[in-house]
Amino acid sequence: MRFKIFLFLALFSTFLFAQKPEQAYRFYMKGEYDQAAMLYKALHEKNRIQREYFKKLITCQQQLGDYKEAEKVILRQQEEFPVLTYLDIELGYNLELQGKLEEADKYYQRAVQSLEISPNQVYNIGYSFAENHKLDYALQSYHLARIKNPKLITEIQEAQIYGEQGEFDKMFTAYLNLVDINGDYVDSVQRYLAQYITDDPEDKNNILFKKQLLLRAQNNPKNAYNLLLSWLFVQQKEYDKAIVQEISIFKRDKSNLEKIYQLGLISMENKEYTSAKKAFDFVLDQDNSEEVILNIQNHLLSIRILESTPSDYASIDKNFQEIFMQFGKGGRTVPIQLNYADFLAFQLKRPDEAISLLKEAIPNALSELQKGMIKIKLGDILVFTDQFNQALILFSQVQNDIKNSNLAQTARYKVAQTSYFKGDFEWAKDQLSVLKSSTSQLIANDALDLYLLILNNIDKDSLKTPLELYAKSQLFSFQKKNEAAIETLENIIQNYKGSLIEDDALKFQAELFTAENKFDLAEQNYLKIENFYPDSILIDRVLYQLAELYLNDLKDQEKARIYFEKIIFNHPSSIYLVDARKQYRKLRGDILN
Repeated sequence: MRFKIFLFLALFSTFLFAQKPEQAYRFYMKGEYDQAAMLYKALHEKNRIQREYFKKLITCQQQLGDYKEAEKVILRQQEEFPVLTYLDIELGYNLELQGKLEEADKYYQRAVQSLEISPNQVYNIGYSFAENHKLDYALQSYHLARIKNPKLITEIQEAQIYGEQGEFDKMFTAYLNLVDINGDYVDSVQRYLAQYITDDPEDKNNILFKKQLLLRAQNNPKNAYNLLLSWLFVQQKEYDKAIVQEISIFKRDKSNLEKIYQLGLISMENKEYTSAKKAFDFVLDQDNSEEVILNIQNHLLSIRILESTPSDYASIDKNFQEIFMQFGKGGRTVPIQLNYADFLAFQLKRPDEAISLLKEAIPNALSELQKGMIKIKLGDILVFTDQFNQALILFSQVQNDIKNSNLAQTARYKVAQTSYFKGDFEWAKDQLSVLKSSTSQLIANDALDLYLLILNNIDKDSLKTPLELYAKSQLFSFQKKNEAAIETLENIIQNYKGSLIEDDALKFQAELFTAENKFDLAEQNYLKIENFYPDSILIDRVLYQLAELYLNDLKDQEKARIYFEKIIFNHPSSIYLVDARKQYRKLRGDILN
């Protein structure tokens, strides 16, 4: 019994001690330094070498104005651990807090001079200086240590300090010096630089970093510089330039073909089709394996479809048939069959053939995931042909068969969207509510947009008529029935003026007008939103679309410039800001590098 009691007390004591660091930190963060000091003192006595407990203890004492007690703790630590030369910095800082600057400086200098004998101590010394906001001393320490021991790598620490000081030119130099030492540091440098580099090519830091990189690459070509340039161009969404850099790397060591392929995919996702084709063509030239040929050909066909007009359809159809003649319609060509089914249904308007193709493909699927992809595409085409219930069955099957996957979440979204098309808004809203926290950001965003659309209109309109009409117009658009969609939206605009969905209807109709080359009508709609709905959550998107309409379709550069300018000055937090600023500068005549 005594043993059990002893064991319990021992375990309880261990548990209590384990809670002390968390409790001490909570007091510390709340500014309750007297309570924190008591706990940190106990922790420090238990583990004298633990730096965090020591530092937090003396900081609490200093915050309480108990400088003498802090000094005692530091001196005792020095006596026990004389090798820890950074403790001179803590003594100096304790004196500085008391206004004894000359005395403090003596200790700082002593810490720096200790590096003459023990340069390897620089990491502790530099960290301590930086921790106590003595950045110039930290830099001095790093520089001296590297003179004494050139093998020491302190560039990251120096770069971080320069960044904190706003000395960005010196910061970039330090990071690039690190890459010079060892190209394996490229990934680390990218992570550190991410907070200073934006997606705006005209940002001062972007320009400064690019200039340094280009100069070094010209004087001393290295893969590391090309990698950083590629990374920079990707951040700036200049994918063509990034591909050029990756191709340069490939020509030297043949190691990054996959990276070029991925850049092709990124370019494609961002509708930079010329860049995408450049990347895909290069990959195809280097690797003629069956897997690569099928993947690349499928992507190139997708681009052809996206860029095509009806006059191109026969040629595209022939290309698909040639691939099937060569590789068959088995599991290995399922992605191409999916692409072809989409083309048959949505471009050639032959949905029955597409449905037959996909039904035949299901038994040939190489995995449950692939089978799920076929079913989702089949469901889409069934929606296209108004076969909603059959589509819902397929989407639900995928949702249940491949649980906890992105594809299952896509299937759930399709269930919600189809229910929305049918006018079953409550059920759609329930499904979308779950998807708002989807692991897929794209699905989460789409789900949130549709959820808010339903929520903001169904609760305030018991008849649901405007929302029903809007859902119908979106279905017509999905079914490539743009004229019917336009007419349905016109019904909302004419008969439900002032409804909450009117700005959505005007915007959607403007987009359809643009697709049908009715640019003057699109302009009228956008201007109505600007004039009558200036506080709409859609307003920045509307202004950007109007600017693009003036620039690309109505060929009025002056008006385009005016609307890009409105985004810059009136909507500085807009996601369209960077692109608007870029276009504005072009139209203003700025020279963009």
